[in-house]
Amino acid sequence: NNPELVIGRTVLIAALSNPDGFIDGFRGNRNRVDLNRNFPAENYGKGFQKGLAPLSEPESTAIFELINKYQPDKVIALHQPYNCIDFDGPSRDLAVEMSKASKLKIKQIGSRSGSLGSYVGKQMSKQIITFELPYGSNRKKNETLWMKYGDALLQAVVFPRQKSETA
Repeated sequence: NNPELVIGRTVLIAALSNPDGFIDGFRGNRNRVDLNRNFPAENYGKGFQKGLAPLSEPESTAIFELINKYQPDKVIALHQPYNCIDFDGPSRDLAVEMSKASKLKIKQIGSRSGSLGSYVGKQMSKQIITFELPYGSNRKKNETLWMKYGDALLQAVVFPRQKSETA
């Protein structure tokens, strides 16, 4: 509805990064690896279901390659069920704006071992938000979710606004 929001910006969307888990109703992939513990972050190695080595899983490798090819200024990862805005690295201001737009509270869950947040936020020093939807959001219609959370995602696209956009 507002194509002017993306003028001069590149927005990449990876619609489904864990197809096995989505189909099977499981957090990990078919190898039972939690893909959000399979990144080459400095803190890789603690916990379970992390995989045999960083990027041992094709899904994690695909996300890693996408991020390293395009070098985004920020990454937004949609998750559930913690019902909050989590962030790593230099992302507090963006988290505040997304929280205002979504009515989700900011709750820093912490940089988990080998997580995408640890890799992007801590190691690459880039903005990363984990947009934690409430439990059961995957059963809601896309239109319903967009009506409730779309403004927060648009905030991520336009943040930080240029002076010409604020008037």
